[in-house]
Amino acid sequence: MATIDSALQEFMQLDFNTREMLLDIMQKRQAEARRRAIARNAKAGQRDYHAGKLKSESASALIQRLEQL
Repeated sequence: MATIDSALQEFMQLDFNTREMLLDIMQKRQAEARRRAIARNAKAGQRDYHAGKLKSESASALIQRLEQL
């Protein structure tokens, strides 16, 4: 497995345009990975809610509870 330092060294060996393209690809992949993680969390939350593990509450009650932390 490559280390961050070795990956950066390899990256800097690429020409400017290729580095720009790679950065764009990596940003898009990161955004997609974030979307998938959010979707997984949302589905898990829905499952827990429908299973009765979570309860609904008003926004003001939630804010009040958060302020007590």
